[in-house]
Amino acid sequence: MGRALVLGGGGITGVAWELGMLCGLREHGVDLAGADLIVGTSAGAIVGAQLATGVDPEERYAAQLVPPDGQVAAALGTGAMLRLALAAIAGGRDPQRVRARIGGFALRARTGPESERIAVIGSRLLVHEWPRRALRITAVDARTGEFVVLDRDSGVPLVAAVAASCAVPGVWAPISTGGRRLVDGGVRSPTNADLAAGCDHVVVLAPIVRALGPIIGVRTQVAALREQGARVALVSPDADALAAIGRNVLDPAHRAAAARAGRAQAAGAAAEVARAWQQTGDGDRR
Repeated sequence: MGRALVLGGGGITGVAWELGMLCGLREHGVDLAGADLIVGTSAGAIVGAQLATGVDPEERYAAQLVPPDGQVAAALGTGAMLRLALAAIAGGRDPQRVRARIGGFALRARTGPESERIAVIGSRLLVHEWPRRALRITAVDARTGEFVVLDRDSGVPLVAAVAASCAVPGVWAPISTGGRRLVDGGVRSPTNADLAAGCDHVVVLAPIVRALGPIIGVRTQVAALREQGARVALVSPDADALAAIGRNVLDPAHRAAAARAGRAQAAGAAAEVARAWQQTGDGDRR
């Protein structure tokens, strides 16, 4: 497989930043929509599903600029954050056990019904059927901590798969599908970029890079891809974008600023991304 686009998690502002980056890169001659494989985690699952199903990023970028009238910022309260941290610590150093502890926290948390969340995600995906092209959506089994990769052969509807990948523990309810209760794929890794293994050219757009405890960091996965011979570009928010995003990535009031910041940042990232994206015959000199 040739080119892979990896879209990481980062909340509402992560969706906006990624869409801004995609549109800005295209303006500078790098169109990532032609990826042979798209990997989406959490916010990246929304953007990845939109891109893979042929939705124009410009149309979704414009939607980010609409004032969020009546939309309230979501967030974990102080008590919930403490319980989540304790759940992670109690899991020790075994990554799957930690994920199961976090999943247990998610199952016990008081959130809105999952049906409402699925409806919200459905409204953001203009196409509800899995595309023919390769799209991998990540999630975690809340009961066992098992890492789950969903695609068109998984038997899980696309909207449910994306909703599961976006089910932030303690904020939104785990999604019931295929006999499992699934939560945010970011519980395993901010990007799950290792799913791009086997691709020669990889671009990773990562609104969040850092990882805590046994959660797998983005740079670790990128380094492994490079060791396997892939040409990889990793792009994360610069200082201006971080300021635009703010401290709460689930605050829709920062969505427009994050989108504009991603688009502006693309000018400086385009050359690096182009080098990673070029294949033999279209300028690759590796």
